[in-house]
Amino acid sequence: MSKQHNQPPANPLILGKMGSAYGIRGWLKVFSSTEDAESIFDYQPWFIQRAGQWQLVELESWKRHNQDMIIKVKGIDDRDAAGLLTNCEIVVDSEQLPELDSGEYYWKDLMGCQVITTEGYELGKVVDMMETGSNDVMVVKANLKDAFGVQERLIPFLDEQVIKNVDLTTRTIKVDWDPGF
Repeated sequence: MSKQHNQPPANPLILGKMGSAYGIRGWLKVFSSTEDAESIFDYQPWFIQRAGQWQLVELESWKRHNQDMIIKVKGIDDRDAAGLLTNCEIVVDSEQLPELDSGEYYWKDLMGCQVITTEGYELGKVVDMMETGSNDVMVVKANLKDAFGVQERLIPFLDEQVIKNVDLTTRTIKVDWDPGF
């Protein structure tokens, strides 16, 4: 049985948000927090919350415009209507996300995980992820009483080389990393 598309998302996941109205025909800027900005359009339907109610958002079309992406929502045909959507968070049901191969993780799943060296030293919690040219980097906020006096560590997310184990049930990531860095 397929899920009714007007059902609120069972596992809401924020993928981005609506920006300001663009032009007079109801287009809006959109900000994507997906790793590859355009992949936000791969996950449909979108939901937004207005006045405490879930609303389904149907896209008529989208396009890149300079550095921005702009969207046209079905039924939103002028600037005023578009303006009402500004700052609405774009939510999908996380069940719509594709299954990942082993060794691949969604950034959202790594946030807040404890990072521990293979020797058992607690490096802190993942507070952010950064994309660099060659690989992703975990931003790990050190615990208050860090023996090395480090406040933040940048640890490359290199599977096998640095990342030895990710356990999402216990929310821990084992790394081969020198705590002095």
